Amino acid sequence: MSTSMRLSGKVAVVTGAATGIGQAIAIAFAREGAAVVVDYVGDESVSAPTITAIQKIGGQVVAVAADISQPSDVQKLVTTAVNKFQKLDIFVNNAGIEKKFAFVDYPFAEWQKIIAVNLTGPFLCAQAAAKQMLLQGHGGRIINISSIHEDLPMPQNSAYCTSKGGLRMLMRTIAVELAPHGITVNNIGPGAIYTPIDRDVENNPALNSKIMSEIPMGRWGKPEEVAQMAVYLASDDAAYVTGSTHFIDGGMLRNAGSL
Repeated sequence: MSTSMRLSGKVAVVTGAATGIGQAIAIAFAREGAAVVVDYVGDESVSAPTITAIQKIGGQVVAVAADISQPSDVQKLVTTAVNKFQKLDIFVNNAGIEKKFAFVDYPFAEWQKIIAVNLTGPFLCAQAAAKQMLLQGHGGRIINISSIHEDLPMPQNSAYCTSKGGLRMLMRTIAVELAPHGITVNNIGPGAIYTPIDRDVENNPALNSKIMSEIPMGRWGKPEEVAQMAVYLASDDAAYVTGSTHFIDGGMLRNAGSL
């Protein structure tokens, strides 16, 4: 692969990389020259489209089944990266889940599950990644896929919003702690990004129109646009960028703030 690629020679782990934003990031990283560890949950077949897309462009890739809320599974991701590609340079915390219930009816089990995957998971992953990066001694990149809802309330989504708000302070705190070691930590905060899971919304004219009215740019974002932000933050160009959330939402957060 050409050395002009922005991530040439780098090794990345991307959680939840079987679909949506995670898939777009994994493919974009491979296109820029990184070897990629693709994390997925469930049947191995779910990772096949991502693996095939990366292999098609000549990228190096390995798939690993891992539940990021489990420390042993998280360690497996880091160990696989090191065993297969000799090191770890970039860790992307993308895996996340969301369920909506009225606050007074919010099931405790659902709260626990969402916090486990969306907040405890990134804590465990960032910790395991940072340990490996410190061992290597040449810095690294930790990137969390957060949400505009780390800042913007969303009724009936208390667990998700709480997990993302917590992720903001986790990022800010460890960014300061890890900066002396050349490890940067940043969040990407997507707004309404279109993935196949949103097809039902797009096919519902009233609901789609309501969402579009909240976005100044008047369109859905694309997973590939989020992926390009991740490529930048993972690259040497962003060596001095740490401790911030980088929103990619077509102006939605600023619009909500003005209502």
